[in-house]
Amino acid sequence: MSQIAAPIDATQTPEWKALQEHFDALQAEGISLKDWFEADPDRVSKLSFDTSDLHFDLSKNLITDETVKLLADLGRAVGLEERRASMYRGDHINTTEDRAVLHTALRRPSGEAGSIIVDGQDAVADVNAVLDKMYAFAERVRSGEWKGVTGKKIETVVSIGIGGSDLGPVMVYEGLRPYLDGPAVRFVSNIDPNDVAEKVKGLDPETTLVIVVSKTFTTLETITNAKMARWWLLDALRKQGAIDDSAEKEAEAIAKHFVAVSTNLELVAEFGIDPENAFGFWSWVGGRYSVDSAVGLSLILAFGKDVFQDFLKGFYDLDRTFETTPLEKNVVALMGLINVWYVNFFKAESHAVLPYVQYLHRFPAYLQQLTMESNGKSVRWDGTPVTTETGEIFWGEAGTNGQHAFYQLIHQGTRMIPADFIAFANSANPIQCDNQDVHELFLGNFLAQTKALAFGKTADEVRAEGTPEQIVPARVFTGNRPTTSIFGEALTPHALGELIALYEHITFVEGTVWGLDSYDQWGVELGKQLAKQITPAFHDDEALASQDASTKALIEYYRKVRK
Repeated sequence: MSQIAAPIDATQTPEWKALQEHFDALQAEGISLKDWFEADPDRVSKLSFDTSDLHFDLSKNLITDETVKLLADLGRAVGLEERRASMYRGDHINTTEDRAVLHTALRRPSGEAGSIIVDGQDAVADVNAVLDKMYAFAERVRSGEWKGVTGKKIETVVSIGIGGSDLGPVMVYEGLRPYLDGPAVRFVSNIDPNDVAEKVKGLDPETTLVIVVSKTFTTLETITNAKMARWWLLDALRKQGAIDDSAEKEAEAIAKHFVAVSTNLELVAEFGIDPENAFGFWSWVGGRYSVDSAVGLSLILAFGKDVFQDFLKGFYDLDRTFETTPLEKNVVALMGLINVWYVNFFKAESHAVLPYVQYLHRFPAYLQQLTMESNGKSVRWDGTPVTTETGEIFWGEAGTNGQHAFYQLIHQGTRMIPADFIAFANSANPIQCDNQDVHELFLGNFLAQTKALAFGKTADEVRAEGTPEQIVPARVFTGNRPTTSIFGEALTPHALGELIALYEHITFVEGTVWGLDSYDQWGVELGKQLAKQITPAFHDDEALASQDASTKALIEYYRKVRK
């Protein structure tokens, strides 16, 4: 195990002080993106960057050349480059759980990229062994070699997980729908029984495969949902006459229709799943960083090996960009550092992610867990209190849907909300309507919004349109609302892998500046513990008596109205 040094308090560094002085000077001068663009004809080219599939325009952010330099200086001052190297080589930078943080190993090619030895194991070799097992299994299912208990081919997959075991696969499945050429997938996560009921509705149990995704096979929500799915499958098969009531037939059905993504083979077998059909991953993979691990089994079933390999290549290419590019030119590091600039100096509290591609409609929800579970912390990795604001509230909606919902707040509200706009030049479904390329109409909105946010509209410009004076103030746009534009050629598997890795590393950069362990999530534990204590109180008077007044009153209401 490598010794991890205590975090450097960014706020006590000369570099932080220099940033504060720079911020104060900008405020005194008055920030004007319009003036900055007019004064520097090279602003766009200097603040534009390219990765394999993505083009980034940072020019509409509230930054100058000096800001970029000072942010890079701050990154070096807090040891960003050293901590990045520690993560990539497998040091135990997850201090509260004494674990490596090696999601980058999940997409590291074998051979050409070398080995990473973690706790005596070759992580890259282990990853590729599991991938090979997943590819082989998926091919059996997709080809029809794997059959259900009655000999029928699998047509639908139900994937049961929660948190990172659900949000990632759902988001990618929706994002890559044009590539679907295997079984359709339905995802179950919520412990609300309505979720399972709706997801299995209309399915033929004879052609359904269930994946239970739980590393420990003890996650309450996932195992409860898995048990409900098992009951549904067996009951439906019996009603169809496909199996009888014998334990032997039930065991055969479970073995043919359930597989697991888990490392707890004992509990997997106890559930009735053949341990040979369990696909593992490792303690150094956090749930919210796991979509490119065995957690993505449903994606290989749906899209096939080639698509998933291209997806992994996108991750790896972005990993290399982040790992090898100097900070001043490293768009990944700069995006993380700019977020710190907004949170700690402008006091921004939230960050909008606005994909102008409907297939990414679950991307903001995915980023909520990735960023907020990672950096929603008030102590640093050595247990000491943080010294400044941490974390951002990530949120968003796809395309023009958001324009007709919350963009009003971003344009004219009192809060500054930095926003990332994501779009692609080519649509999977190009359509002409009334001699108009509809995708170009869509992209026109993407470009117009970032322009309006950056440059706004003055009172004189509003008056020049003939607007009555009494409503001029309501039509003024102050501008100087920061945005980043991310443009790509097309939403391919490779491009989506790059996008996910981008935000993984942005989260890492922010956590490093704030001194956080971005890879634990103790904040979710207390509620889980209390739920186990509270649940018996619905029926047990002694358990009810021990609850606080508010909980007790709500359970009493439940008892009164429950039918």
